[in-house]
Parts: sequence; C-alpha cells; structure tokens
Amino acid sequence: MSAAEERGTGRAEEWVGPALAAVVERISVTEAEVGARFPLYAEPGTGRWTTTGRGSWTGGFWAGLLWLRARTTGGEAHRRAAAACTARLAPWVGADTATRGLIFWYGTALAGDDTAAAALRAGAARACLAARDPGLGLVPWGDALGGPRMLARVDGVPGMVPLLAGAGPGGAVAAAAHLHRHLDLCLEGGDPAGDPPRELPGGATGKPAARPLPPPVWRFDGESGWLPCEDPPAGWSRGRAWLLLAVADALLLPEVVRALPPTTAAAHGRTGPAGGAAPAGAPDPSGGPGGTERLRGLVERLLVDGELAGGPLVPAADVGRAAGPCDTSAAAITAVALLKLTRVLPGPRAAECSDRARAILRRLVDAHLSGPGRARPAGMLLDGCYDAGKGLAVRHELVWGDFFLALALAALAGAVDLTRV
Repeated sequence: MSAAEERGTGRAEEWVGPALAAVVERISVTEAEVGARFPLYAEPGTGRWTTTGRGSWTGGFWAGLLWLRARTTGGEAHRRAAAACTARLAPWVGADTATRGLIFWYGTALAGDDTAAAALRAGAARACLAARDPGLGLVPWGDALGGPRMLARVDGVPGMVPLLAGAGPGGAVAAAAHLHRHLDLCLEGGDPAGDPPRELPGGATGKPAARPLPPPVWRFDGESGWLPCEDPPAGWSRGRAWLLLAVADALLLPEVVRALPPTTAAAHGRTGPAGGAAPAGAPDPSGGPGGTERLRGLVERLLVDGELAGGPLVPAADVGRAAGPCDTSAAAITAVALLKLTRVLPGPRAAECSDRARAILRRLVDAHLSGPGRARPAGMLLDGCYDAGKGLAVRHELVWGDFFLALALAALAGAVDLTRV
C-alpha cells in the first residue's frame, strides 16, 4: 500500500511502530545513564550523553520524551518519572529567556491531566507575559543563556506562541504580536509587504520564484532600530524549521490569528526594509480577517523559498554550505510542522505536506536511526548538528531531534494529537 493510500485509510505505515518502539526504548536507556541530569547530545559511536544539571534550553524536550514514553507504555512508574523531571524545570520559570517557550510548552504539553505540570506551565506563561516588551511587541531573547538581551531569534518563537496564548487575558494578543514581530524580521526582513514587483523579460512584472530568506537573528539598537546578525547564518536550516513550526502552531490557534486588529506599523514598532522604523500609518496585515491568509502565504514562502517542500529530505545544517554536515533535527522539526499543517491548509496542499512529512520520517528511520548493535544503543537519531559554525556536536544524537522524531512517529501511530502539542 502506498503512502497516499495509508494516509487515506488513517492507518500507520508498517515501519512506524517498530521505529517508535526503538525510540521509546532509547528513552529508557538514556534515563538509566543520565539519572537526574538532562541529556543534551550523545556521541554517535557510543551513545554516551553530554548532560546538563539544570536542563538549559533543551530541558523541556527531555521531560517531553519522558511524558511521551508514559503515554505509549501506560506505565505508572514512567508517569512518575516524567512528573519528577518536569518539576525540575521550575527554576527556569523566572529566567530571562525566550526559550521558556521551548522549555515549558514541550516539557508539559504531553502531560495530559497532570495538575502539577499544568500549574508549572501556567506560571511560566504568566512570567513570559510579564517579560514582554510592549513597545517592541515581543518577549526579548533575554540574557539567561549569555550574550545580548535585546534579540529577536527564530528559536524564541516555537513553544512561546501556544504558551503565551494560554496566559489568560492578553495572552493571545501577546502571542500574536510575538509571532508577527519575528515573522516581520526573520521571514520578511522588516518588510511585511514583501519585495516590490520586479520587471521581467517582456516588460511584465511579478515576484521572483524564490527569494533568499533574511537572517534568523536580529538585534535591537535604540538609535538604529532592528539590525541583522550574522550568527546563525541566513542558511540555518533549523531556523527555517522553527519558523514553520511556529506558524503551524499559530494557525491551529484561532484566538491568536484573530488577536491583532488592523492597526499601524508604528503601533508595533515594526521596521522598514533597512531596519529602521516603518512609515507611520503603514498597514499591519497581521490581524483581522486577513490573518489566516497572511500566515498561509508565509507558510508558502517557507515551503518554497526555504526549500522545506522540495529540497533535500534531510537538509544541510547551513543550506549555504551544501558540503557541510546535515541536520536530522531540522528534518524532524519540519516533519512535525508539516503534519500540523495538514490540519489547516486546503486539501491539495495538506496532502502534499502529509506526503512530504512521511517521506522525511521514512528517510530518518531508514538512514539515520541506529539499529541493534554492541557499540551503541538502538533508537538513536544520528547526524544531528548542534552548531556547524563552531564545530560543536555536528554528527550527533540531539535530545530535541529525538523529541520531534518521537512526536511525529507517535502522531502517525495515533498515540498523540498534534493539535494539542
């Protein structure tokens, strides 16, 4: 039976179950090794983890993996282990970092009716709402992880959108503003209207078939406005995957899409193409009835210009360096985003996203998931790239890669509803 036929029947392909079982078993092997610490990345030859004591920005993915294991096994001991790990994330509630979206959304979203996890998520949401800079329309990147505080980074958007949306009064508005500020900068380069029409041969005008994407990180300067940063580079494939995931999450939250009424660019401190302030009175296309259409249009920009619909199934860590390492974690994130988009895009495009997601996952399972052997455990998603520029963990197992692969497989197996994670 073909992938399209499997999709039509709602049945999971035969390879999904064994792959999910291997990944879940890997969770137990990891748990036995790391104890109360948090796994970060593992050596490809041995599976030995580099860990952190407090979890850093990736702690929620380990908690999420433990919750996913509890869901698939139904074991009470597994549920207790997930709850205990989630509780250890509490010190990050007050940390000055936009990665609290990653930590507390993915660390609690699979916890079901666990009241302690829900309370932790609610507290983190309120803290993030309080940290929002209303003049800039976002929760700043923060300084808890070092470096400049006033940044807009693509990895500060996924998780933060649904987290803020659940923060009570004002939460949906804050989530929408946070999302659209990052889209204005990191996908539209400070110009929500996009590039102006250009002259084509024969005197016609139109949009280019593909346009380079802007940098994934911008720094705010009080005098010059938003300025692009060089690191990570514009070709950072995981950055593109993070943005696609954030937009998919927003499209699944009608209250976020509706949150921003039509207003002026100045009201949200948006920037013009050169990084300065946009002209006073410039329309903001993010809110109102056109919000869904705008987000769908930006999905298309990512799918086409970001090569997420037709590029390599497993992209290079930096698409500008095709000879460099690939990044399976970017592929796994993309697969989850595509599966979410099947719920919100029109029929033909939804089918294409579903088929692309399945093709990515099949490639990850067939070519990058470790099998049984003496040297290393089975169920490792290999060939993830933490930081290509610094040469850090460039062909390793990454805890967030494991999480998104497991989440996607669990969704295909019918164990997880992606509209709630």
